[in-house]
Amino acid sequence: MLVLKNLPRSPAGAIGLAMLLVTLLATVLTPWLSPWDPYALDFGAAMQAPSASHWFGTDNFGRDIFTRVMAGAVFDLRLALVCVFVPMAFGVAVGMVAGFFGGWVDAALMRLTDIVWAFPFYVLVLAIVGVLGASETNLYVAFFLVNWIGYARIVRGETMLISRLEYIEATRVLRFGRIRVMARHVLPNAVTPALVYSMSDVVLTVQAIAAMSFFGLGVQPPAPEWGILIVESIDYMREAPWMTLFPGLAIVWIGIAFSLLGEGLSTALKPKG
Repeated sequence: MLVLKNLPRSPAGAIGLAMLLVTLLATVLTPWLSPWDPYALDFGAAMQAPSASHWFGTDNFGRDIFTRVMAGAVFDLRLALVCVFVPMAFGVAVGMVAGFFGGWVDAALMRLTDIVWAFPFYVLVLAIVGVLGASETNLYVAFFLVNWIGYARIVRGETMLISRLEYIEATRVLRFGRIRVMARHVLPNAVTPALVYSMSDVVLTVQAIAAMSFFGLGVQPPAPEWGILIVESIDYMREAPWMTLFPGLAIVWIGIAFSLLGEGLSTALKPKG
């Protein structure tokens, strides 16, 4: 609650939050804004230009693009948020344990992160999805196995710094339990940089999910995912440019929203001097 209260301190954060709320509101109101079924075929209405009936036009199967873009927002945001925040929770736990305990625990956990970190992110995700098969579930698995590394490294560094502070030394003198110290005194301070980083990570994940769907390795048609909408429009870019334009703009819109939200979150979580 304190973060949301301080978020308007940054104009960028306020704008990003407003853009995200507009997106969420539009997805909720889509059944009332557009009566069309995102999956229903209507060949008689194929490739119609944007109009009062079809705000973003229709595709080569006569499906309403506005409805499909809004349905795609639900797909992509759900995928991105799960693929970011579930690995983030695991990475934060690993990084905090490594930084707090140090010694052989830190060495073992960091060697594991170094092994995964040595492989390019996209190459490793593509390899995992290629082995497991293209599906939404396997996307979750692939991103979980790869995406926690960055958070572990960030939180480990923060935890090592915090563990040297006087108030943490005092908890050791008072013989507080290690779990209690980590949960109540280390975590609230160590997690701040990870939260800020997660906003840019959402942007990268949305783009990665769209790219993987574009190459046939993500969500499969006829799901209205933004990458699928773009790949389905390639053959019709000259005759119906709106088929590519609006899903592309949706990706840009979400990217800007979370980028601005990350900047605002950085300001809101910054200690007051």
